[in-house]
Amino acid sequence: MAWFKIDDGSHMHPKVIAAGNAALGLWLRCGAYSAQHLTEGHVPGIVAKQYGTAPQARKLVAVGLWHEQGHDCPRCPQPTAGDFIVHDFFEGGRNSTRAQVEANRAAAAERKAKSRTRANERRIGDESAVDRERIERGSSTNQPRNTTQFQGGTAGQGGVSRRDTVEGVTGSQASTKPYPSTSFGSRGEQASPEDGPRIAEPVRPLVEAMTAAGMAVSWELASAEWVLLQALIERCGVQILVDHAGGAWQAARTRPRSARYFLAGWRSLPSMPTHTPTSTGHGANVVALRGASRPSTTDQRVRDGLDLAARLREQENAQ
Repeated sequence: MAWFKIDDGSHMHPKVIAAGNAALGLWLRCGAYSAQHLTEGHVPGIVAKQYGTAPQARKLVAVGLWHEQGHDCPRCPQPTAGDFIVHDFFEGGRNSTRAQVEANRAAAAERKAKSRTRANERRIGDESAVDRERIERGSSTNQPRNTTQFQGGTAGQGGVSRRDTVEGVTGSQASTKPYPSTSFGSRGEQASPEDGPRIAEPVRPLVEAMTAAGMAVSWELASAEWVLLQALIERCGVQILVDHAGGAWQAARTRPRSARYFLAGWRSLPSMPTHTPTSTGHGANVVALRGASRPSTTDQRVRDGLDLAARLREQENAQ
């Protein structure tokens, strides 16, 4: 915003008194117009006619507040025919030039942009701190439960049932370190056990595929979540899980920091369609009998895995 400024003693200036209030109103409005449109004191004749009368304009010229074309004032530029120039528009730096106003506006815009950037950085930093605190708090509270929950049995049972078996892994193995595993850091690189969580061996292909796709997240998970991840891999396949995570990664307001972020979406995915045998060899003309199909062993393992994951979560919540 630019300003049209006048001296605080102008109300008693001889030129102002000689012009009178009506002509002075025209002078004031046209001066504000010039400041707003950065005309540097130039008043188009059409604007002068819109804001006042011809006698008022002539009076401003007569007393020396305005100049017409052909004036002899050495400090003021010549206007075009029919237009006017405000006398001493820049006297004493009272009003700003177009260049000064544009420079001030650019500097103000730059200050606002830097302020917005700093505010966004603070907000992202605060959100990251909250995420780290939540992950660390969840990890510290789940660790004691996971290490003591199933000592010597599965969910309080002395033996191992078919329901407690997922891809050859028994419930007694589904503790904090449920599978023979290799230690990875949060970005998937080889590391010592002290550097990051133990990655369940059947889930390693998913961890490596996520990391290769540029989605580096923490894999600090509870035992029930490891079991659930293996069941999801069996049900959907690694590539489908990675593709779904990629969409969630792009849509997230801030970058997810834990694999736990994707669990809800992965659980909602449908199972991969089963493939029927191709018609090759001597069985090309064989037609399957209706009602002769049996439930898929893989589907049963997936259901067993989901049931076990649910029971593990219930046990952890009950502690």
